[in-house]
Amino acid sequence: MIKFGVGQSVTRVEDQRLLTGTGRYADDVNLDGQAYAYFIRSPHAHALIKNIDSETARRAPGVLAVYTIEDVDADDLDQIRTLVPVANRDGSDMVQPDYPLLARGRVKHVGNMVALVIAETEVAARDAAAEVMIDYESLPAAIDTVGAAQAGAPLVWDEAPGNICFDAAKGDEKATTKAFAEAAHTVVVELVNNRLISNSMEGRVVLAEYDPARDHYTVTVTTQGAHNIRARLEQVLKHPADKITVLTHDVGGGFGTKIFIYPEYALSAWASKILGRPIKWTSDRSHAFLTDVHGRDNVTRGELALDADGKILGLRVSTYANLGAYLSNFASLIPAPSGMFTGVYDIPTAYVNIKAVFTHTVPVDAYRGAGRPEASYLVERLADAGARQLGLTPSEFRRRNFIAPEAMPYTNALDLAFDSGEFARNMDQATETADWEGFPKRRDQSKSRGKLRGIGMSYYIEICAFPGSEAARMDVSGDGVEIWVGTQSNGQGHETSFAQIAAEHLGVPFETIRVRYGDTREIPTGGGTGGSRSMTLGGHAVADAAEKAIAKARPLAEDLLEAAASDIEFTEGHFVIVGTDRKVSLLEVGAEAAKRGDAIAVDGKREQPAATFPNGCHICEVEIDRETGVLEIVRYVVVDDYGKVINPLLLAGQVHGGIAQGVGQALVEHAIYDNDSGQLLTGSFMDYAMPRATLLPFFEFSSNEILCRTNPMGMKGAGEAGTIGAPSAVISAVIDALAEFGVRSIDMPVTAEKVWQIVNRAAAA
Repeated sequence: MIKFGVGQSVTRVEDQRLLTGTGRYADDVNLDGQAYAYFIRSPHAHALIKNIDSETARRAPGVLAVYTIEDVDADDLDQIRTLVPVANRDGSDMVQPDYPLLARGRVKHVGNMVALVIAETEVAARDAAAEVMIDYESLPAAIDTVGAAQAGAPLVWDEAPGNICFDAAKGDEKATTKAFAEAAHTVVVELVNNRLISNSMEGRVVLAEYDPARDHYTVTVTTQGAHNIRARLEQVLKHPADKITVLTHDVGGGFGTKIFIYPEYALSAWASKILGRPIKWTSDRSHAFLTDVHGRDNVTRGELALDADGKILGLRVSTYANLGAYLSNFASLIPAPSGMFTGVYDIPTAYVNIKAVFTHTVPVDAYRGAGRPEASYLVERLADAGARQLGLTPSEFRRRNFIAPEAMPYTNALDLAFDSGEFARNMDQATETADWEGFPKRRDQSKSRGKLRGIGMSYYIEICAFPGSEAARMDVSGDGVEIWVGTQSNGQGHETSFAQIAAEHLGVPFETIRVRYGDTREIPTGGGTGGSRSMTLGGHAVADAAEKAIAKARPLAEDLLEAAASDIEFTEGHFVIVGTDRKVSLLEVGAEAAKRGDAIAVDGKREQPAATFPNGCHICEVEIDRETGVLEIVRYVVVDDYGKVINPLLLAGQVHGGIAQGVGQALVEHAIYDNDSGQLLTGSFMDYAMPRATLLPFFEFSSNEILCRTNPMGMKGAGEAGTIGAPSAVISAVIDALAEFGVRSIDMPVTAEKVWQIVNRAAAA
């Protein structure tokens, strides 16, 4: 076994740097002569911009410029564009309204940026911003997700009647209607997937510099993929990609929020060209709440058709999905009808209808899981409701409906093809670990202490590591191996896990391998991190580069060993003459290659033909105080299938973090707008609750390596899975705990106040 190779729990090599304060984040980077940007945001959800008077601000000390949309339009900059159009049910195109870099004519949400101030210092820019006088004429706003689509609601865009961006569908409506007509039982759930704000530890930052001699922008920015931001800057600035360098250093969390191009990035770069100085902008938390894209915000009705034995005959889904005021890069894709709605179940027919709605709120886009948590939450809530209605245990209902392992590969009713999975095996292991059979005794013990106790499960499956490509560049020298990858670490431990794959293939000491990322000059392409793709695509690109490096080194090794190719084998980092002790290490060959002027530098690539489907069973057990409604998660068990595991320790970290975010949504997090004013009522940490350590138990995590059949290593993505499985498991347990009060459904977040009201209403009845 290679030391620190694939399958070993190696501690993260980057932690020493990050924990001792020697990491390098975007805000740590400064340039001589830099000026500072400050963005003026709308206090109104919907208003006409009658006039902007910036003369006083322009004369303020230290102010270099004040820009509005007129200045942007005069330079003919492009706008933010959605990248994945969705067709309506009738085949027509969805509505794609303008998304200007600054508000044009009217503001569409609280926080909509109206003007940009550039000054010598950040304080000067902020002070001057207060001197910009903007005359607004307030207008009625559409805020509520469902209400915005009702007759008479204020329009966000004139070209979108009823505020509908698209009305899309997937599946066989006729066959599904027939299944419901023939069903012995039908089950209905109506639920809300609450709006969330990602709140990464590190806020968004950009530092842009323009070099007129080269007509070249260099943009340092906190991202989930430098190449994606470069492509978007190319489009918005109308500037060639080969004259744009994007740099991303350490990143303090992304969760989807840092995939996208934002107006601040393009405008800072544009201003740097006009003013001839580097421009820096650093978000504060208030700005982030009002401008970083939000997540989720769906209202859904789901139905199951069942036969007399509890076998699912059909699934029907109707959802209103809030997109906010503007279409962010992937906004339309996230709620679009997908094959995920049937989950892990053998459902013969399904029909999914999604109405995407514009509202006068912050744009909504991908947030960890990006559409898969919403689908899983629905089908798992339906599975629990079906089990309850038929008097079956949650596990028995699922067992009757699981896709069987022998049915793999399996194409579901929504045309999604699963390659592998042993769902009953994982569920059985989870229920055994959680001692599901012993729960009644634990419930009685809780009751004796005046507590309510509930247990719940969910079984999720997600699609990730979508078809696409990823790149890696590898240089082998006498000093070690340097690897540049096209994906980007946001805290997942890429420097460790990619090095493990390289060590496994090259056989060189782990400590001699250095992994780099986040520089479009060093590696020409990259897909970035998102959709749990980095290890599956990037890891295979590293493996490909390793094999190419060995192949390129082999002729020189033959020369150094003075032996024929047929007599040499490569093993444990050395080229060895078979049957002898004569050998030369790969690093020695690398050193010799450098001397001869033909360095061992190779490019690896992975073309991913099909997605992967991690899955698993989550079991949550909760205890609730009757007097206060305070809820405690007393046990949490999860058994997952991630295919081949590169680093079990890092994998567990990803699962733990994902569950924490899922629990946060289930119990405390909720972005709430006032329906009349359109103000974000949870616009700071005073009002927007984040999951705390005291909210979370020790997670009991294990995984089964059921290899994926669509990539050589058999890997499946893992970054988002915990977030997908957790909400339905937690809510399932809460509903079970409150069943004696007649509770059959409860919406997230389940706060102590919400539980207290339920218990007290029942007591007063």
